[in-house]
Amino acid sequence: MRIALILPGPFATLSGGYIYDRRMVEGLRDLGHAVEVVELAGRHPLPDAAAEAAARAALEALPADTRPVIDGLGLPAFAALAEPLAARHAIGLIHHPTALEHGAPQEDREALRGIERDLFPRLARLVATSPHTAQRLAAEFELPAARLGVVEPGTDPAPRATGSGGPGTAILSVGTLVPRKGHDVLMRALAGLLDLDWTLTIAGGNDRNPVHAEGLQALAETLGLTRRVTFAGEVDGEALEALYRGADLFALATWWEGYGMAAAEALARGLPIAITAGGAIADLVPMEAGAVSPPGDVVSLTKALRRMLADTEMRREMAEAAWQAGQRLPRWSDRAAAFAAELERA
Repeated sequence: MRIALILPGPFATLSGGYIYDRRMVEGLRDLGHAVEVVELAGRHPLPDAAAEAAARAALEALPADTRPVIDGLGLPAFAALAEPLAARHAIGLIHHPTALEHGAPQEDREALRGIERDLFPRLARLVATSPHTAQRLAAEFELPAARLGVVEPGTDPAPRATGSGGPGTAILSVGTLVPRKGHDVLMRALAGLLDLDWTLTIAGGNDRNPVHAEGLQALAETLGLTRRVTFAGEVDGEALEALYRGADLFALATWWEGYGMAAAEALARGLPIAITAGGAIADLVPMEAGAVSPPGDVVSLTKALRRMLADTEMRREMAEAAWQAGQRLPRWSDRAAAFAAELERA
Protein backbone atom coordinates (compact mmCIF):
# COMPACT_ATOMS: atom_id res chain seq x y z
CA MET A 1 0.00 0.00 0.00
CA ARG A 2 0.92 3.63 -0.47
CA ILE A 3 -0.04 5.52 2.68
CA ALA A 4 0.21 9.15 3.78
CA LEU A 5 0.02 9.77 7.51
CA ILE A 6 -1.18 13.35 7.95
CA LEU A 7 -0.80 15.01 11.34
CA PRO A 8 0.10 18.29 13.03
CA GLY A 9 3.83 18.88 13.14
CA PRO A 10 6.34 18.33 14.47
CA PHE A 11 6.32 14.56 13.96
CA ALA A 12 9.08 14.25 16.59
CA THR A 13 6.76 15.51 19.37
CA LEU A 14 7.14 13.51 22.58
CA SER A 15 3.72 12.22 23.55
CA GLY A 16 1.98 8.88 23.61
CA GLY A 17 0.05 9.66 20.45
CA TYR A 18 3.10 10.70 18.46
CA ILE A 19 5.12 7.73 19.72
CA TYR A 20 2.31 5.48 18.48
CA ASP A 21 2.33 7.23 15.11
CA ARG A 22 6.10 6.93 14.74
CA ARG A 23 6.08 3.24 15.64
CA MET A 24 3.31 2.58 13.14
CA VAL A 25 5.20 4.36 10.35
CA GLU A 26 8.36 2.43 11.18
CA GLY A 27 6.52 -0.89 11.32
CA LEU A 28 4.55 -0.34 8.13
CA ARG A 29 7.73 0.57 6.25
CA ASP A 30 9.40 -2.57 7.59
CA LEU A 31 6.48 -4.56 6.14
CA GLY A 32 7.16 -3.07 2.72
CA HIS A 33 4.48 -0.38 2.60
CA ALA A 34 5.36 3.05 1.22
CA VAL A 35 4.54 5.54 3.97
CA GLU A 36 4.84 9.30 3.62
CA VAL A 37 4.53 11.56 6.68
CA VAL A 38 2.82 14.89 6.02
CA GLU A 39 3.12 17.50 8.78
CA LEU A 40 0.44 20.17 9.05
CA ALA A 41 1.24 23.73 10.02
CA GLY A 42 -1.07 25.93 12.05
CA ARG A 43 -3.03 25.55 15.29
CA HIS A 44 -4.58 22.23 16.28
CA PRO A 45 -6.94 20.70 17.22
CA LEU A 46 -9.23 23.75 16.86
CA PRO A 47 -7.85 24.89 13.51
CA ASP A 48 -6.90 28.37 12.45
CA ALA A 49 -6.67 29.55 8.84
CA ALA A 50 -3.09 28.27 8.52
CA ALA A 51 -4.14 24.79 9.65
CA GLU A 52 -7.07 24.70 7.23
CA ALA A 53 -4.86 25.84 4.35
CA ALA A 54 -2.26 23.21 5.24
CA ALA A 55 -4.93 20.49 5.31
CA ARG A 56 -6.24 21.46 1.88
CA ALA A 57 -2.74 21.62 0.40
CA ALA A 58 -1.80 18.25 1.90
CA LEU A 59 -4.85 16.51 0.49
CA GLU A 60 -4.52 18.10 -2.96
CA ALA A 61 -0.84 17.11 -3.17
CA LEU A 62 -1.41 13.41 -2.53
CA PRO A 63 -1.07 11.09 -5.54
CA ALA A 64 -4.27 9.32 -6.53
CA ASP A 65 -2.93 5.92 -5.42
CA THR A 66 -2.08 7.08 -1.88
CA ARG A 67 -4.46 6.38 1.01
CA PRO A 68 -4.74 9.30 3.49
CA VAL A 69 -4.57 8.31 7.16
CA ILE A 70 -5.28 11.38 9.29
CA ASP A 71 -4.39 11.59 12.95
CA GLY A 72 -7.40 12.71 14.97
CA LEU A 73 -5.52 15.71 16.34
CA GLY A 74 -5.36 17.10 12.82
CA LEU A 75 -8.76 15.96 11.54
CA PRO A 76 -10.69 19.13 12.50
CA ALA A 77 -8.53 21.09 10.04
CA PHE A 78 -10.28 19.10 7.28
CA ALA A 79 -13.75 20.32 8.30
CA ALA A 80 -14.42 21.89 4.89
CA LEU A 81 -13.05 18.86 3.02
CA ALA A 82 -15.57 16.17 3.93
CA GLU A 83 -16.40 15.35 0.30
CA PRO A 84 -12.76 15.01 -0.86
CA LEU A 85 -12.02 12.86 2.20
CA ALA A 86 -14.90 10.56 1.35
CA ALA A 87 -13.79 10.36 -2.27
CA ARG A 88 -10.26 9.45 -1.19
CA HIS A 89 -11.50 6.78 1.25
CA ALA A 90 -9.59 8.53 4.02
CA ILE A 91 -9.07 6.83 7.38
CA GLY A 92 -9.06 8.49 10.80
CA LEU A 93 -6.57 7.43 13.47
CA ILE A 94 -8.30 8.31 16.73
CA HIS A 95 -6.29 8.37 19.94
CA HIS A 96 -9.24 10.10 21.59
CA PRO A 97 -11.87 12.53 20.27
CA THR A 98 -10.49 16.06 20.52
CA ALA A 99 -13.79 17.23 22.02
CA LEU A 100 -12.82 15.29 25.19
CA GLU A 101 -9.75 17.43 25.88
CA HIS A 102 -10.16 18.38 29.55
CA GLY A 103 -9.38 21.99 30.35
CA ALA A 104 -10.21 23.37 26.91
CA PRO A 105 -12.89 26.12 26.82
CA GLN A 106 -16.37 24.67 26.56
CA GLU A 107 -17.10 26.58 23.36
CA ASP A 108 -13.98 25.07 21.76
CA ARG A 109 -15.00 21.58 22.82
CA GLU A 110 -18.48 22.04 21.40
CA ALA A 111 -17.04 23.32 18.14
CA LEU A 112 -14.72 20.31 17.91
CA ARG A 113 -17.57 17.94 18.69
CA GLY A 114 -19.59 19.42 15.85
CA ILE A 115 -16.69 19.07 13.41
CA GLU A 116 -16.03 15.48 14.44
CA ARG A 117 -19.73 14.62 14.22
CA ASP A 118 -19.72 15.87 10.63
CA LEU A 119 -16.41 14.31 9.57
CA PHE A 120 -16.36 10.90 11.24
CA PRO A 121 -19.23 9.41 9.16
CA ARG A 122 -17.52 10.52 5.94
CA LEU A 123 -14.36 8.52 6.62
CA ALA A 124 -13.95 5.04 5.21
CA ARG A 125 -12.85 3.73 8.59
CA LEU A 126 -11.83 4.93 12.04
CA VAL A 127 -9.03 3.14 13.83
CA ALA A 128 -9.07 3.69 17.60
CA THR A 129 -6.24 2.88 19.97
CA SER A 130 -8.40 1.06 22.52
CA PRO A 131 -11.72 -0.80 22.71
CA HIS A 132 -12.91 1.85 25.19
CA THR A 133 -12.33 4.64 22.67
CA ALA A 134 -14.02 2.65 19.91
CA GLN A 135 -17.07 2.11 22.13
CA ARG A 136 -17.14 5.82 22.94
CA LEU A 137 -17.01 6.68 19.24
CA ALA A 138 -19.88 4.32 18.48
CA ALA A 139 -22.04 5.65 21.29
CA GLU A 140 -21.39 9.39 21.09
CA PHE A 141 -21.03 9.78 17.34
CA GLU A 142 -23.56 7.10 16.32
CA LEU A 143 -21.03 5.24 14.19
CA PRO A 144 -21.66 1.65 13.12
CA ALA A 145 -19.34 -0.87 14.72
CA ALA A 146 -18.43 -2.24 11.29
CA ARG A 147 -16.70 1.07 10.47
CA LEU A 148 -14.56 0.98 13.61
CA GLY A 149 -11.32 -0.88 14.20
CA VAL A 150 -8.97 -1.12 17.16
CA VAL A 151 -5.19 -1.35 17.17
CA GLU A 152 -3.83 -0.92 20.68
CA PRO A 153 -0.31 0.39 21.23
CA GLY A 154 2.47 -2.05 21.93
CA THR A 155 5.28 -2.22 24.44
CA ASP A 156 8.86 -3.32 24.03
CA PRO A 157 10.35 -5.92 26.36
CA ALA A 158 11.82 -3.99 29.28
CA PRO A 159 13.86 -4.82 32.37
CA ARG A 160 12.07 -4.83 35.68
CA ALA A 161 12.38 -1.61 37.67
CA THR A 162 14.97 -1.83 40.44
CA GLY A 163 13.46 1.01 42.47
CA SER A 164 15.07 3.93 44.25
CA GLY A 165 16.58 1.96 47.09
CA GLY A 166 15.14 4.49 49.54
CA PRO A 167 14.89 6.11 51.88
CA GLY A 168 11.35 7.01 51.02
CA THR A 169 9.28 6.22 47.96
CA ALA A 170 10.12 7.60 44.51
CA ILE A 171 6.90 8.32 42.59
CA LEU A 172 7.00 8.84 38.83
CA SER A 173 4.35 10.50 36.68
CA VAL A 174 4.73 10.72 32.90
CA GLY A 175 2.56 13.04 30.83
CA THR A 176 2.61 16.35 29.01
CA LEU A 177 1.85 19.31 31.26
CA VAL A 178 -1.72 19.88 30.10
CA PRO A 179 -4.92 19.95 32.21
CA ARG A 180 -6.08 16.54 30.97
CA LYS A 181 -3.17 14.76 32.66
CA GLY A 182 -4.30 15.88 36.12
CA HIS A 183 -0.87 16.65 37.56
CA ASP A 184 -2.55 19.28 39.74
CA VAL A 185 -4.89 16.63 41.17
CA LEU A 186 -1.94 14.37 41.93
CA MET A 187 -0.03 17.13 43.71
CA ARG A 188 -3.05 18.09 45.79
CA ALA A 189 -3.45 14.45 46.80
CA LEU A 190 0.20 14.16 47.79
CA ALA A 191 0.00 17.42 49.74
CA GLY A 192 -2.12 15.49 52.22
CA LEU A 193 0.71 13.01 52.79
CA LEU A 194 3.51 15.23 54.04
CA ASP A 195 3.89 12.98 57.09
CA LEU A 196 5.19 10.23 54.77
CA ASP A 197 8.56 10.10 52.99
CA TRP A 198 8.08 10.43 49.23
CA THR A 199 9.29 12.37 46.20
CA LEU A 200 7.52 12.95 42.89
CA THR A 201 9.10 13.35 39.46
CA ILE A 202 6.85 14.60 36.66
CA ALA A 203 8.25 13.91 33.20
CA GLY A 204 6.46 15.87 30.50
CA GLY A 205 6.94 18.75 28.12
CA ASN A 206 5.60 22.21 29.01
CA ASP A 207 5.23 23.71 25.54
CA ARG A 208 1.69 22.47 24.73
CA ASN A 209 0.15 24.71 27.39
CA PRO A 210 2.78 27.04 28.93
CA VAL A 211 0.23 28.84 31.10
CA HIS A 212 -0.91 25.58 32.71
CA ALA A 213 2.69 24.43 33.10
CA GLU A 214 3.58 27.65 34.94
CA GLY A 215 0.47 27.17 37.07
CA LEU A 216 1.68 23.72 38.11
CA GLN A 217 4.99 25.18 39.25
CA ALA A 218 3.13 27.81 41.24
CA LEU A 219 0.82 25.17 42.74
CA ALA A 220 3.82 23.17 43.95
CA GLU A 221 5.04 26.27 45.78
CA THR A 222 1.61 27.01 47.22
CA LEU A 223 1.28 23.44 48.51
CA GLY A 224 4.77 23.49 50.00
CA LEU A 225 6.01 20.73 47.69
CA THR A 226 8.95 22.40 45.94
CA ARG A 227 11.49 20.19 47.75
CA ARG A 228 9.52 17.05 46.98
CA VAL A 229 8.40 17.61 43.36
CA THR A 230 10.75 17.69 40.37
CA PHE A 231 9.55 18.81 36.94
CA ALA A 232 11.90 16.87 34.68
CA GLY A 233 10.62 18.37 31.43
CA GLU A 234 10.41 16.48 28.15
CA VAL A 235 12.35 13.24 28.58
CA ASP A 236 12.87 10.27 26.31
CA GLY A 237 15.34 7.53 25.52
CA GLU A 238 17.74 6.44 28.23
CA ALA A 239 16.82 9.39 30.47
CA LEU A 240 13.19 8.25 30.60
CA GLU A 241 14.26 4.63 30.99
CA ALA A 242 16.35 5.66 34.00
CA LEU A 243 13.32 7.35 35.58
CA TYR A 244 11.21 4.20 35.19
CA ARG A 245 14.08 2.05 36.46
CA GLY A 246 14.56 4.12 39.60
CA ALA A 247 10.88 4.57 40.48
CA ASP A 248 9.03 2.73 43.24
CA LEU A 249 5.52 3.70 42.14
CA PHE A 250 3.84 5.17 39.07
CA ALA A 251 0.99 7.67 39.43
CA LEU A 252 -1.20 9.52 36.94
CA ALA A 253 -4.36 11.41 37.88
CA THR A 254 -5.61 11.71 34.31
CA TRP A 255 -9.06 12.92 33.33
CA TRP A 256 -9.07 10.93 30.09
CA GLU A 257 -6.76 8.55 28.22
CA GLY A 258 -7.46 6.97 24.87
CA TYR A 259 -5.21 4.11 26.01
CA GLY A 260 -2.60 5.03 28.63
CA MET A 261 0.80 4.31 27.11
CA ALA A 262 2.79 5.65 30.06
CA ALA A 263 0.89 3.33 32.42
CA ALA A 264 1.54 0.43 30.04
CA GLU A 265 5.25 1.21 30.14
CA ALA A 266 5.07 1.24 33.94
CA LEU A 267 3.34 -2.15 33.96
CA ALA A 268 5.97 -3.51 31.58
CA ARG A 269 8.58 -2.62 34.22
CA GLY A 270 6.65 -4.01 37.17
CA LEU A 271 5.73 -0.74 38.88
CA PRO A 272 2.69 -0.59 41.17
CA ILE A 273 0.29 2.00 39.81
CA ALA A 274 -1.99 4.66 41.29
CA ILE A 275 -4.29 6.14 38.64
CA THR A 276 -7.65 7.75 38.13
CA ALA A 277 -10.23 6.02 35.94
CA GLY A 278 -10.21 8.49 33.06
CA GLY A 279 -11.03 6.69 29.82
CA ALA A 280 -9.31 3.49 28.71
CA ILE A 281 -6.55 3.54 31.31
CA ALA A 282 -8.84 1.94 33.90
CA ASP A 283 -9.23 -1.09 31.62
CA LEU A 284 -5.48 -1.32 31.17
CA VAL A 285 -4.47 -1.57 34.83
CA PRO A 286 -5.59 -4.70 36.73
CA MET A 287 -7.06 -4.05 40.19
CA GLU A 288 -4.39 -6.16 41.85
CA ALA A 289 -1.61 -4.11 40.25
CA GLY A 290 -2.52 -0.83 41.90
CA ALA A 291 -5.25 1.55 42.98
CA VAL A 292 -7.87 3.26 40.82
CA SER A 293 -9.68 6.41 41.96
CA PRO A 294 -12.40 8.48 40.27
CA PRO A 295 -11.09 11.32 38.06
CA GLY A 296 -10.61 14.54 39.97
CA ASP A 297 -11.26 12.91 43.37
CA VAL A 298 -8.40 14.21 45.50
CA VAL A 299 -9.67 12.59 48.70
CA SER A 300 -9.92 9.12 47.18
CA LEU A 301 -6.51 9.41 45.53
CA THR A 302 -4.95 10.62 48.78
CA LYS A 303 -6.31 7.60 50.64
CA ALA A 304 -5.11 5.21 47.93
CA LEU A 305 -1.64 6.71 47.89
CA ARG A 306 -1.42 6.61 51.69
CA ARG A 307 -2.11 2.89 51.70
CA MET A 308 0.44 2.26 48.97
CA LEU A 309 3.13 4.43 50.52
CA ALA A 310 2.67 3.09 54.03
CA ASP A 311 2.35 -0.62 53.26
CA THR A 312 5.54 -1.85 51.60
CA GLU A 313 4.33 -5.47 51.51
CA MET A 314 1.14 -4.49 49.66
CA ARG A 315 3.25 -2.46 47.26
CA ARG A 316 5.51 -5.44 46.66
CA GLU A 317 2.48 -7.62 45.83
CA MET A 318 1.15 -4.94 43.49
CA ALA A 319 4.53 -4.74 41.79
CA GLU A 320 4.48 -8.48 41.11
CA ALA A 321 0.94 -8.26 39.69
CA ALA A 322 2.00 -5.29 37.55
CA TRP A 323 4.98 -7.22 36.20
CA GLN A 324 2.81 -10.19 35.28
CA ALA A 325 0.26 -7.93 33.59
CA GLY A 326 3.01 -6.12 31.74
CA GLN A 327 4.24 -9.34 30.17
CA ARG A 328 0.77 -9.91 28.69
CA LEU A 329 0.56 -6.54 26.95
CA PRO A 330 0.63 -6.33 23.14
CA ARG A 331 4.10 -5.96 21.65
CA TRP A 332 5.05 -3.41 19.02
CA SER A 333 6.34 -6.22 16.82
CA ASP A 334 2.85 -7.08 15.54
CA ARG A 335 1.09 -3.73 15.79
CA ALA A 336 1.92 -2.51 12.29
CA ALA A 337 0.55 -5.71 10.74
CA ALA A 338 -2.67 -5.23 12.69
CA PHE A 339 -2.86 -1.61 11.52
CA ALA A 340 -2.30 -2.62 7.90
CA ALA A 341 -5.12 -5.14 8.21
CA GLU A 342 -7.45 -2.36 9.39
CA LEU A 343 -6.53 -0.21 6.40
CA GLU A 344 -7.29 -3.09 4.07
CA ARG A 345 -10.80 -3.39 5.57
CA ALA A 346 -11.63 0.18 4.60
